[in-house]
Amino acid sequence: MKARILAQENRKWWTLGAVSFGLFMIMLDNTIVNVALPSIQRDLGIGISELEWVVNGYALTFAVLMLTGGKLADLYGRRLIFIVGLAIFTAASLACGLAPSADWLIAARIVQGAGAALMNPATLSIITATFPPRQRGMAIGIWAGVSAMALAIGPLVGGVISEHLDWGWIFFINVPVGIVAIVVARLVIDESRDTSAEQRLDLPGLVTSAVGLFALTYGLIEANTYGWTSARILSLFALAAVALALFVVLELRQRVPMLDLRLFRNSTFAGANATMMLIALAMFGVFFFVSLFVQNILGYSPTQAGATFLPMTVLIILVAPPAGKFSDRVGSRWLMGAGMICVGTSLLVFSRLNAGSDFWDLLPGLLVGGIGMGLSMTPTTSAAMGSVPVDKAGVGSAVLNSMRQVGGSLGIAVMGAIVVAHVTVPPGSPQAAAQFVSGFQDALLVAAGIAFAAAIVAVTTVRTHRHVEAGAVPEAAPSR
Repeated sequence: MKARILAQENRKWWTLGAVSFGLFMIMLDNTIVNVALPSIQRDLGIGISELEWVVNGYALTFAVLMLTGGKLADLYGRRLIFIVGLAIFTAASLACGLAPSADWLIAARIVQGAGAALMNPATLSIITATFPPRQRGMAIGIWAGVSAMALAIGPLVGGVISEHLDWGWIFFINVPVGIVAIVVARLVIDESRDTSAEQRLDLPGLVTSAVGLFALTYGLIEANTYGWTSARILSLFALAAVALALFVVLELRQRVPMLDLRLFRNSTFAGANATMMLIALAMFGVFFFVSLFVQNILGYSPTQAGATFLPMTVLIILVAPPAGKFSDRVGSRWLMGAGMICVGTSLLVFSRLNAGSDFWDLLPGLLVGGIGMGLSMTPTTSAAMGSVPVDKAGVGSAVLNSMRQVGGSLGIAVMGAIVVAHVTVPPGSPQAAAQFVSGFQDALLVAAGIAFAAAIVAVTTVRTHRHVEAGAVPEAAPSR
Protein backbone atom coordinates (compact mmCIF):
# COMPACT_ATOMS: atom_id res chain seq x y z
CA MET A 1 0.00 0.00 0.00
CA LYS A 2 2.79 2.43 0.94
CA ALA A 3 4.61 1.61 -2.29
CA ARG A 4 1.47 2.35 -4.32
CA ILE A 5 0.92 5.68 -2.54
CA LEU A 6 4.57 6.61 -3.09
CA ALA A 7 4.31 5.71 -6.78
CA GLN A 8 1.19 7.86 -7.16
CA GLU A 9 2.92 10.74 -5.40
CA ASN A 10 5.95 10.47 -7.68
CA ARG A 11 3.73 10.23 -10.76
CA LYS A 12 2.13 13.59 -9.92
CA TRP A 13 5.50 15.33 -9.91
CA TRP A 14 6.56 13.60 -13.13
CA THR A 15 3.31 14.91 -14.62
CA LEU A 16 4.23 18.41 -13.47
CA GLY A 17 7.67 17.99 -15.05
CA ALA A 18 6.16 16.91 -18.37
CA VAL A 19 3.75 19.83 -18.64
CA SER A 20 6.50 22.21 -17.49
CA PHE A 21 8.66 21.09 -20.42
CA GLY A 22 5.87 22.00 -22.81
CA LEU A 23 5.09 25.26 -21.03
CA PHE A 24 8.76 26.26 -21.11
CA MET A 25 8.88 25.96 -24.89
CA ILE A 26 5.65 27.96 -25.35
CA MET A 27 6.77 30.83 -23.15
CA LEU A 28 10.34 30.82 -24.46
CA ASP A 29 9.07 31.36 -28.00
CA ASN A 30 7.18 34.46 -26.88
CA THR A 31 10.48 36.31 -26.34
CA ILE A 32 13.43 34.36 -27.77
CA VAL A 33 12.75 35.54 -31.32
CA ASN A 34 12.89 39.29 -30.57
CA VAL A 35 16.66 39.71 -30.32
CA ALA A 36 17.24 37.41 -33.32
CA LEU A 37 15.13 39.58 -35.64
CA PRO A 38 18.09 41.54 -37.13
CA SER A 39 19.83 38.28 -38.06
CA ILE A 40 16.63 36.88 -39.58
CA GLN A 41 16.15 40.10 -41.54
CA ARG A 42 19.69 39.96 -42.98
CA ASP A 43 19.60 36.27 -43.90
CA LEU A 44 16.14 36.23 -45.49
CA GLY A 45 16.26 39.77 -46.89
CA ILE A 46 12.85 40.74 -45.52
CA GLY A 47 11.24 44.07 -44.68
CA ILE A 48 10.09 45.48 -41.35
CA SER A 49 6.41 44.62 -41.86
CA GLU A 50 7.26 40.97 -42.57
CA LEU A 51 9.60 40.95 -39.59
CA GLU A 52 6.80 42.18 -37.33
CA TRP A 53 4.63 39.29 -38.47
CA VAL A 54 7.30 36.79 -37.49
CA VAL A 55 6.48 37.88 -33.91
CA ASN A 56 2.82 38.82 -34.31
CA GLY A 57 1.78 35.72 -36.27
CA TYR A 58 2.69 33.55 -33.28
CA ALA A 59 1.18 35.87 -30.66
CA LEU A 60 -2.04 36.37 -32.60
CA THR A 61 -2.75 32.68 -33.27
CA PHE A 62 -1.82 31.86 -29.69
CA ALA A 63 -4.36 34.36 -28.31
CA VAL A 64 -7.16 33.60 -30.80
CA LEU A 65 -7.21 29.80 -30.37
CA MET A 66 -6.71 29.68 -26.59
CA LEU A 67 -10.40 29.24 -25.72
CA THR A 68 -10.75 26.64 -28.45
CA GLY A 69 -7.76 24.74 -27.09
CA GLY A 70 -9.19 24.78 -23.56
CA LYS A 71 -12.58 23.47 -24.70
CA LEU A 72 -11.04 20.74 -26.85
CA ALA A 73 -8.93 19.64 -23.86
CA ASP A 74 -12.01 19.35 -21.64
CA LEU A 75 -13.98 17.60 -24.38
CA TYR A 76 -11.51 15.12 -25.90
CA GLY A 77 -8.98 14.70 -23.07
CA ARG A 78 -6.33 17.00 -21.67
CA ARG A 79 -3.41 14.63 -22.17
CA LEU A 80 -4.47 13.96 -25.78
CA ILE A 81 -4.79 17.65 -26.68
CA PHE A 82 -1.55 18.48 -24.84
CA ILE A 83 0.35 15.84 -26.83
CA VAL A 84 -1.29 16.89 -30.13
CA GLY A 85 -0.39 20.52 -29.45
CA LEU A 86 3.14 19.51 -28.47
CA ALA A 87 3.59 17.52 -31.69
CA ILE A 88 2.30 20.44 -33.82
CA PHE A 89 4.53 22.90 -31.97
CA THR A 90 7.62 20.68 -32.32
CA ALA A 91 7.08 20.06 -36.05
CA ALA A 92 6.43 23.77 -36.64
CA SER A 93 9.65 24.64 -34.76
CA LEU A 94 11.61 22.44 -37.15
CA ALA A 95 9.90 24.15 -40.10
CA CYS A 96 10.77 27.59 -38.65
CA GLY A 97 14.44 26.69 -38.35
CA LEU A 98 14.52 25.42 -41.96
CA ALA A 99 12.60 28.40 -43.37
CA PRO A 100 14.10 29.62 -46.70
CA SER A 101 11.81 32.66 -46.99
CA ALA A 102 9.73 35.11 -45.00
CA ASP A 103 6.41 33.58 -46.10
CA TRP A 104 7.55 30.13 -44.98
CA LEU A 105 8.76 31.43 -41.61
CA ILE A 106 5.57 33.43 -40.92
CA ALA A 107 3.37 30.46 -41.87
CA ALA A 108 5.40 28.15 -39.62
CA ARG A 109 5.16 30.66 -36.74
CA ILE A 110 1.36 30.76 -37.16
CA VAL A 111 1.24 26.95 -36.94
CA GLN A 112 3.52 27.16 -33.90
CA GLY A 113 1.02 29.51 -32.26
CA ALA A 114 -1.80 27.04 -32.96
CA GLY A 115 0.17 24.26 -31.26
CA ALA A 116 0.87 26.52 -28.29
CA ALA A 117 -2.83 27.40 -28.00
CA LEU A 118 -3.67 23.70 -27.72
CA MET A 119 -0.92 23.04 -25.18
CA ASN A 120 -1.14 26.00 -22.85
CA PRO A 121 -4.64 25.59 -21.35
CA ALA A 122 -4.02 21.87 -21.07
CA THR A 123 -0.89 22.38 -18.93
CA LEU A 124 -2.81 24.19 -16.21
CA SER A 125 -5.91 22.00 -16.40
CA ILE A 126 -3.77 18.83 -16.12
CA ILE A 127 -2.19 20.25 -12.96
CA THR A 128 -5.63 21.12 -11.55
CA ALA A 129 -6.94 17.61 -12.28
CA THR A 130 -3.78 15.86 -11.00
CA PHE A 131 -2.98 17.64 -7.73
CA PRO A 132 -5.24 17.73 -4.67
CA PRO A 133 -6.19 21.16 -3.27
CA ARG A 134 -3.56 21.00 -0.51
CA GLN A 135 -0.76 20.72 -3.09
CA ARG A 136 -2.25 22.62 -6.01
CA GLY A 137 -0.92 26.05 -5.06
CA MET A 138 2.63 24.70 -4.79
CA ALA A 139 2.31 22.97 -8.18
CA ILE A 140 0.88 26.11 -9.79
CA GLY A 141 3.73 28.07 -8.20
CA ILE A 142 6.26 25.86 -9.97
CA TRP A 143 4.20 26.25 -13.18
CA ALA A 144 4.32 30.05 -12.81
CA GLY A 145 8.05 29.97 -12.02
CA VAL A 146 8.78 27.96 -15.16
CA SER A 147 6.67 30.37 -17.22
CA ALA A 148 8.47 33.42 -15.81
CA MET A 149 11.87 31.84 -16.27
CA ALA A 150 11.18 31.03 -19.92
CA LEU A 151 9.85 34.53 -20.67
CA ALA A 152 12.83 36.20 -19.01
CA ILE A 153 15.68 34.06 -20.35
CA GLY A 154 14.24 34.07 -23.87
CA PRO A 155 16.05 37.30 -24.84
CA LEU A 156 19.29 36.05 -23.25
CA VAL A 157 19.18 32.69 -25.05
CA GLY A 158 18.16 34.41 -28.29
CA GLY A 159 21.01 36.88 -27.95
CA VAL A 160 23.64 34.20 -27.32
CA ILE A 161 22.41 32.04 -30.23
CA SER A 162 22.22 35.02 -32.58
CA GLU A 163 25.77 36.10 -31.75
CA HIS A 164 27.41 32.66 -31.79
CA LEU A 165 25.19 30.32 -33.87
CA ASP A 166 22.76 30.50 -36.77
CA TRP A 167 19.35 32.03 -35.86
CA GLY A 168 17.64 28.78 -36.89
CA TRP A 169 18.86 27.21 -33.65
CA ILE A 170 16.43 29.30 -31.62
CA PHE A 171 13.80 26.99 -33.14
CA PHE A 172 15.84 23.79 -33.49
CA ILE A 173 16.36 23.60 -29.70
CA ASN A 174 12.62 22.96 -29.34
CA VAL A 175 12.76 19.75 -31.35
CA PRO A 176 14.61 17.39 -28.95
CA VAL A 177 12.85 18.96 -25.95
CA GLY A 178 9.48 18.45 -27.64
CA ILE A 179 10.19 14.82 -28.51
CA VAL A 180 11.24 14.04 -24.92
CA ALA A 181 8.17 15.84 -23.58
CA ILE A 182 5.84 13.82 -25.85
CA VAL A 183 7.33 10.52 -24.65
CA VAL A 184 7.23 11.53 -20.97
CA ALA A 185 3.68 12.89 -21.28
CA ARG A 186 2.47 9.66 -22.83
CA LEU A 187 4.01 7.65 -19.99
CA VAL A 188 3.20 9.67 -16.87
CA ILE A 189 0.14 11.88 -17.46
CA ASP A 190 -3.24 10.35 -16.67
CA GLU A 191 -6.05 11.24 -19.04
CA SER A 192 -8.85 13.49 -17.77
CA ARG A 193 -11.80 15.26 -19.39
CA ASP A 194 -15.10 16.97 -18.65
CA THR A 195 -17.59 14.26 -17.66
CA SER A 196 -20.11 16.56 -15.96
CA ALA A 197 -22.79 16.53 -18.66
CA GLU A 198 -23.60 15.69 -22.26
CA GLN A 199 -20.66 16.95 -24.31
CA ARG A 200 -20.52 18.28 -27.86
CA LEU A 201 -18.49 20.77 -29.84
CA ASP A 202 -19.98 24.27 -29.70
CA LEU A 203 -19.10 25.43 -33.24
CA PRO A 204 -20.95 28.80 -33.07
CA GLY A 205 -19.12 29.57 -29.81
CA LEU A 206 -15.77 28.54 -31.28
CA VAL A 207 -16.24 30.69 -34.40
CA THR A 208 -17.52 33.85 -32.66
CA SER A 209 -14.87 33.70 -29.90
CA ALA A 210 -12.10 33.19 -32.48
CA VAL A 211 -13.32 36.07 -34.68
CA GLY A 212 -13.73 38.37 -31.67
CA LEU A 213 -10.32 37.58 -30.19
CA PHE A 214 -8.65 37.85 -33.61
CA ALA A 215 -10.14 41.28 -34.32
CA LEU A 216 -9.35 42.56 -30.82
CA THR A 217 -5.76 41.26 -30.69
CA TYR A 218 -4.95 42.25 -34.29
CA GLY A 219 -6.36 45.72 -33.67
CA LEU A 220 -4.21 46.15 -30.56
CA ILE A 221 -1.08 44.90 -32.35
CA GLU A 222 -1.55 47.26 -35.31
CA ALA A 223 -3.07 50.27 -33.48
CA ASN A 224 0.18 52.24 -33.26
CA THR A 225 1.05 51.48 -36.88
CA TYR A 226 -2.21 52.68 -38.44
CA GLY A 227 -3.40 55.03 -35.69
CA TRP A 228 -5.98 54.40 -32.97
CA THR A 229 -8.63 56.39 -34.83
CA SER A 230 -7.96 54.98 -38.30
CA ALA A 231 -10.83 53.28 -40.14
CA ARG A 232 -8.97 49.94 -40.11
CA ILE A 233 -8.44 49.88 -36.32
CA LEU A 234 -11.91 51.21 -35.46
CA SER A 235 -13.45 48.60 -37.77
CA LEU A 236 -11.47 45.84 -36.06
CA PHE A 237 -12.56 46.99 -32.61
CA ALA A 238 -16.18 47.22 -33.79
CA LEU A 239 -15.96 43.68 -35.23
CA ALA A 240 -14.46 42.45 -31.95
CA ALA A 241 -17.27 44.04 -29.93
CA VAL A 242 -19.99 42.56 -32.17
CA ALA A 243 -18.41 39.07 -32.31
CA LEU A 244 -17.75 38.88 -28.56
CA ALA A 245 -21.25 40.19 -27.76
CA LEU A 246 -22.70 37.54 -30.09
CA PHE A 247 -20.52 34.95 -28.37
CA VAL A 248 -22.02 35.91 -24.99
CA VAL A 249 -25.58 35.74 -26.36
CA LEU A 250 -24.94 32.34 -27.96
CA GLU A 251 -23.34 30.94 -24.81
CA LEU A 252 -26.28 32.06 -22.68
CA ARG A 253 -28.68 30.24 -25.04
CA GLN A 254 -26.64 27.08 -25.71
CA ARG A 255 -27.69 23.91 -23.92
CA VAL A 256 -24.04 22.80 -23.72
CA PRO A 257 -22.02 26.05 -24.07
CA MET A 258 -18.30 26.19 -24.76
CA LEU A 259 -17.89 28.59 -21.84
CA ASP A 260 -20.30 28.36 -18.91
CA LEU A 261 -20.78 32.07 -18.20
CA ARG A 262 -22.13 31.24 -14.75
CA LEU A 263 -18.50 30.88 -13.72
CA PHE A 264 -18.24 34.69 -13.78
CA ARG A 265 -20.90 34.96 -11.08
CA ASN A 266 -18.14 33.89 -8.74
CA SER A 267 -16.33 37.06 -7.65
CA THR A 268 -13.06 35.18 -7.17
CA PHE A 269 -13.01 33.81 -10.72
CA ALA A 270 -14.01 37.16 -12.21
CA GLY A 271 -11.63 39.12 -9.96
CA ALA A 272 -8.65 36.81 -10.55
CA ASN A 273 -9.13 37.06 -14.32
CA ALA A 274 -9.41 40.85 -14.15
CA THR A 275 -6.27 40.97 -12.00
CA MET A 276 -4.38 38.74 -14.45
CA MET A 277 -5.32 41.03 -17.34
CA LEU A 278 -4.14 44.09 -15.38
CA ILE A 279 -0.86 42.38 -14.40
CA ALA A 280 -0.15 41.58 -18.06
CA LEU A 281 -1.25 45.08 -19.13
CA ALA A 282 1.20 46.63 -16.69
CA MET A 283 4.17 44.30 -17.20
CA PHE A 284 4.29 43.12 -20.85
CA GLY A 285 4.80 46.64 -22.16
CA VAL A 286 7.43 47.24 -19.49
CA PHE A 287 9.46 44.17 -20.51
CA PHE A 288 9.28 45.32 -24.14
CA PHE A 289 10.28 48.94 -23.56
CA VAL A 290 12.87 48.31 -20.83
CA SER A 291 14.60 46.01 -23.34
CA LEU A 292 14.58 48.84 -25.89
CA PHE A 293 15.76 51.33 -23.26
CA VAL A 294 18.80 49.35 -22.16
CA GLN A 295 19.86 48.64 -25.76
CA ASN A 296 19.07 51.93 -27.49
CA ILE A 297 19.73 54.35 -24.63
CA LEU A 298 22.23 52.58 -22.35
CA GLY A 299 24.02 50.81 -25.23
CA TYR A 300 23.69 47.21 -23.99
CA SER A 301 24.27 44.32 -26.40
CA PRO A 302 21.39 41.84 -27.00
CA THR A 303 23.01 39.35 -24.61
CA GLN A 304 23.50 42.00 -21.93
CA ALA A 305 19.91 43.17 -22.39
CA GLY A 306 18.64 39.63 -21.90
CA ALA A 307 20.83 39.13 -18.84
CA THR A 308 19.53 42.36 -17.28
CA PHE A 309 16.26 40.65 -16.30
CA LEU A 310 17.92 37.69 -14.56
CA PRO A 311 17.66 39.15 -11.00
CA MET A 312 13.91 39.51 -11.47
CA THR A 313 13.65 36.04 -13.01
CA VAL A 314 15.57 34.37 -10.18
CA LEU A 315 13.34 36.00 -7.57
CA ILE A 316 10.16 34.96 -9.38
CA ILE A 317 11.43 31.38 -9.52
CA LEU A 318 12.31 31.45 -5.81
CA VAL A 319 9.19 33.26 -4.58
CA ALA A 320 6.43 31.76 -6.77
CA PRO A 321 6.37 28.15 -5.40
CA PRO A 322 6.30 29.09 -1.67
CA ALA A 323 3.76 31.84 -2.46
CA GLY A 324 1.56 29.20 -4.05
CA LYS A 325 1.98 26.88 -1.09
CA PHE A 326 1.19 29.73 1.32
CA SER A 327 -1.92 30.66 -0.68
CA ASP A 328 -3.20 27.09 -0.12
CA ARG A 329 -3.23 27.83 3.61
CA VAL A 330 -4.23 31.50 3.90
CA GLY A 331 -5.96 32.33 0.61
CA SER A 332 -4.82 34.44 -2.32
CA ARG A 333 -6.26 37.93 -1.97
CA TRP A 334 -3.72 39.55 0.36
CA LEU A 335 -0.77 37.92 -1.39
CA MET A 336 -2.10 39.23 -4.72
CA GLY A 337 -2.60 42.71 -3.26
CA ALA A 338 0.85 42.81 -1.66
CA GLY A 339 2.46 41.50 -4.85
CA MET A 340 0.85 44.13 -7.05
CA ILE A 341 1.86 46.90 -4.64
CA CYS A 342 5.46 45.65 -5.00
CA VAL A 343 5.08 45.59 -8.80
CA GLY A 344 3.69 49.13 -8.81
CA THR A 345 6.57 50.29 -6.61
CA SER A 346 9.12 48.69 -8.96
CA LEU A 347 7.54 50.51 -11.92
CA LEU A 348 7.85 53.82 -10.07
CA VAL A 349 11.55 53.03 -9.59
CA PHE A 350 11.91 52.28 -13.33
CA SER A 351 10.16 55.57 -14.17
CA ARG A 352 13.14 57.47 -12.70
CA LEU A 353 15.60 55.92 -15.16
CA ASN A 354 17.31 58.23 -17.64
CA ALA A 355 20.19 58.27 -20.15
CA GLY A 356 22.71 58.48 -17.30
CA SER A 357 21.43 55.38 -15.50
CA ASP A 358 23.34 52.13 -15.15
CA PHE A 359 22.59 48.57 -14.03
CA TRP A 360 22.67 49.52 -10.35
CA ASP A 361 19.85 51.98 -10.97
CA LEU A 362 17.87 49.17 -12.60
CA LEU A 363 18.56 46.61 -9.87
CA PRO A 364 16.18 47.88 -7.10
CA GLY A 365 13.24 47.86 -9.52
CA LEU A 366 14.18 44.40 -10.76
CA LEU A 367 14.39 43.01 -7.21
CA VAL A 368 11.13 44.54 -5.94
CA GLY A 369 9.39 43.62 -9.20
CA GLY A 370 10.61 40.02 -9.00
CA ILE A 371 9.22 39.66 -5.48
CA GLY A 372 5.95 41.29 -6.54
CA MET A 373 5.50 39.08 -9.60
CA GLY A 374 6.30 35.97 -7.58
CA LEU A 375 3.80 36.96 -4.88
CA SER A 376 1.00 37.84 -7.30
CA MET A 377 1.14 35.50 -10.31
CA THR A 378 0.81 32.19 -8.48
CA PRO A 379 -1.98 33.18 -6.07
CA THR A 380 -3.87 34.81 -8.95
CA THR A 381 -3.67 31.61 -10.99
CA SER A 382 -4.48 29.47 -7.96
CA ALA A 383 -7.50 31.63 -7.08
CA ALA A 384 -8.89 31.41 -10.62
CA MET A 385 -8.37 27.67 -10.97
CA GLY A 386 -9.53 26.93 -7.43
CA SER A 387 -12.87 28.59 -8.12
CA VAL A 388 -13.89 26.45 -11.12
CA PRO A 389 -14.99 22.80 -11.15
CA VAL A 390 -12.19 20.40 -12.07
CA ASP A 391 -14.24 19.24 -15.07
CA LYS A 392 -14.14 22.82 -16.41
CA ALA A 393 -10.42 23.30 -15.75
CA GLY A 394 -9.50 23.45 -19.44
CA VAL A 395 -11.89 26.29 -20.23
CA GLY A 396 -11.07 28.02 -16.93
CA SER A 397 -7.37 27.88 -17.79
CA ALA A 398 -8.07 29.13 -21.32
CA VAL A 399 -10.00 32.14 -20.04
CA LEU A 400 -7.17 33.03 -17.64
CA ASN A 401 -4.50 32.69 -20.32
CA SER A 402 -6.60 34.63 -22.84
CA MET A 403 -6.88 37.45 -20.31
CA ARG A 404 -3.09 37.45 -19.98
CA GLN A 405 -2.49 37.49 -23.74
CA VAL A 406 -5.05 40.23 -24.44
CA GLY A 407 -3.78 42.25 -21.48
CA GLY A 408 -0.22 41.87 -22.73
CA SER A 409 -1.13 43.00 -26.25
CA LEU A 410 -3.05 45.95 -24.81
CA GLY A 411 -0.11 46.82 -22.54
CA ILE A 412 2.39 46.93 -25.39
CA ALA A 413 -0.07 48.97 -27.49
CA VAL A 414 -0.82 51.49 -24.72
CA MET A 415 2.81 51.89 -23.64
CA GLY A 416 3.81 52.18 -27.30
CA ALA A 417 1.22 54.88 -27.91
CA ILE A 418 2.53 56.91 -24.97
CA VAL A 419 6.15 56.58 -26.13
CA VAL A 420 5.30 57.34 -29.77
CA ALA A 421 3.34 60.46 -28.74
CA HIS A 422 6.54 61.89 -27.21
CA VAL A 423 8.87 61.10 -30.13
CA THR A 424 8.26 63.82 -32.71
CA VAL A 425 11.62 63.73 -34.52
CA PRO A 426 13.02 61.09 -36.93
CA PRO A 427 15.09 58.20 -35.49
CA GLY A 428 18.74 59.19 -35.18
CA SER A 429 18.02 62.84 -34.47
CA PRO A 430 19.85 64.32 -31.47
CA GLN A 431 16.54 64.86 -29.65
CA ALA A 432 15.16 61.36 -30.33
CA ALA A 433 16.81 59.68 -27.34
CA ALA A 434 15.64 62.36 -24.89
CA GLN A 435 12.09 62.20 -26.25
CA PHE A 436 12.08 58.40 -26.02
CA VAL A 437 13.20 58.59 -22.37
CA SER A 438 10.47 61.12 -21.58
CA GLY A 439 7.81 58.89 -23.14
CA PHE A 440 9.31 55.83 -21.45
CA GLN A 441 9.06 57.51 -18.04
CA ASP A 442 5.43 58.56 -18.57
CA ALA A 443 4.50 55.06 -19.81
CA LEU A 444 6.00 53.54 -16.66
CA LEU A 445 3.98 55.90 -14.46
CA VAL A 446 0.82 54.74 -16.23
CA ALA A 447 1.89 51.11 -15.79
CA ALA A 448 2.46 51.74 -12.07
CA GLY A 449 -1.07 53.14 -11.77
CA ILE A 450 -2.43 50.01 -13.47
CA ALA A 451 -0.50 47.79 -11.04
CA PHE A 452 -1.89 49.64 -8.03
CA ALA A 453 -5.39 49.33 -9.54
CA ALA A 454 -4.81 45.57 -9.85
CA ALA A 455 -4.02 45.44 -6.12
CA ILE A 456 -7.36 47.10 -5.34
CA VAL A 457 -9.26 44.75 -7.67
CA ALA A 458 -7.61 41.71 -6.08
CA VAL A 459 -8.33 42.70 -2.49
CA THR A 460 -11.93 43.75 -3.15
CA THR A 461 -13.06 40.86 -5.39
CA VAL A 462 -11.06 37.74 -4.54
CA ARG A 463 -12.35 35.60 -1.70
CA THR A 464 -11.05 32.48 -0.02
CA HIS A 465 -11.23 29.87 -2.75
CA ARG A 466 -12.28 26.33 -2.04
CA HIS A 467 -11.76 23.32 -4.26
CA VAL A 468 -14.89 22.95 -6.40
CA GLU A 469 -16.01 19.43 -7.18
CA ALA A 470 -16.74 18.33 -10.73
CA GLY A 471 -20.01 19.55 -12.10
CA ALA A 472 -20.62 22.20 -9.44
CA VAL A 473 -20.96 25.88 -10.21
CA PRO A 474 -19.02 27.71 -7.55
CA GLU A 475 -20.30 30.48 -5.35
CA ALA A 476 -18.10 33.06 -3.68
CA ALA A 477 -16.80 32.00 -0.29
CA PRO A 478 -16.81 34.37 2.66
CA SER A 479 -13.99 36.89 2.63
CA ARG A 480 -10.88 36.30 4.60
